[in-house]
Amino acid sequence: MTDTDSNKKFANHGVPWEADFGYNQAVQVKDTIYLSGQLSHDSDGTFIAPAKLDKDGRPVDYSQMEQQIRQSYVNAIKLLAEFGATLDDVVEEALFVLDMPAGFVAAAKVRKEMYKTSVPGCASSIVGVSTLAQPVQLVEITFRAVIDRHES
Repeated sequence: MTDTDSNKKFANHGVPWEADFGYNQAVQVKDTIYLSGQLSHDSDGTFIAPAKLDKDGRPVDYSQMEQQIRQSYVNAIKLLAEFGATLDDVVEEALFVLDMPAGFVAAAKVRKEMYKTSVPGCASSIVGVSTLAQPVQLVEITFRAVIDRHES
């Protein structure tokens, strides 16, 4: 984690596209943590359950959606931990999916699994999009968490 004079704290995974695009995976300002869109990669930047692509570089099916969502949550959990936070601190998330029917079914299952409850305690949106930054990605998830650091 990086601390700056601007009262912001930053965290990254150390994957190549952070430097290529020039962004941070997470930033904390006061009691709020903002996570950039999380993808389904491991700690080396290798994509987990990459979509199979056709000759034009478009996904041929969406069967890897569930695995990609699960790994995206795993990556979010790692980032949140850098700030002493967990999924319990998440107040809002947005899932961007290439296929709404497949994304909805997979997200409904994995969200409940990752939050360990049938109704996660956060606002959630799922949005169908036509493309994502990495062709093998079927989903990207952003998060906002609030950590209460006030002593009573």
